[in-house]
Amino acid sequence: MTQDELKQAVARAALDYVAEGDIIGVGTGSTANFFIDELGKQSHRIKGAVASSEATATRLKSHGITVFDLNEVERLSVYIDGADEINSRGAMIKGGGGALTREKIVASVADRFICIADASKLVDVLGKFPLPVEVIPMAVAAVGRRLAALGAVPTLRMKDGSPYLTDNGCQIIDASGLQITDPSTFEVKVNDIPGVVSVGLFARKGADVCLLGTAGGVKTLMF
Repeated sequence: MTQDELKQAVARAALDYVAEGDIIGVGTGSTANFFIDELGKQSHRIKGAVASSEATATRLKSHGITVFDLNEVERLSVYIDGADEINSRGAMIKGGGGALTREKIVASVADRFICIADASKLVDVLGKFPLPVEVIPMAVAAVGRRLAALGAVPTLRMKDGSPYLTDNGCQIIDASGLQITDPSTFEVKVNDIPGVVSVGLFARKGADVCLLGTAGGVKTLMF
């Protein structure tokens, strides 16, 4: 199976975690897009969704799915999103699509985080994928120095020759060269750096379930 076929398989499997009449949280990225497209075929089943990015909101609306502002919602039954990396304990690196802060906020309101990913995303140690860190623009250089002191190689994310801007108007430093053996502790260390909005480590509140697309079918990992 191709990587896209694996993503589509886990997207379909995630529909089993969507309860009738609920409002759900939906993530950002290529795997989340497959889920949105599958959800759109059954949009009548849910009351609506909270989006983790403007791009996700646009895609949900294109399928006729009502998009709620998070301030209108007290709780979400599930948050469904992909991961750039996930380990055997459900800790993840996320933010390759630039929506890490909003993803973390929406996930925090959900009863369960359902991660959907292809088998290549399962790793023993997090860090091969560069760790995204969303930063207040004036703090980019200062945060970069602090990340370097933690052993990372910081690179400012660029787009079309200019710093990439998130939906929040902030910038992203991608921290490469890491081996994150204690994700929860490292998440706290990075979040404590002045100027950091959020780090793309989802360890203190990681996934509850991972639907992993493999050549042998969708495997369910519980954490």
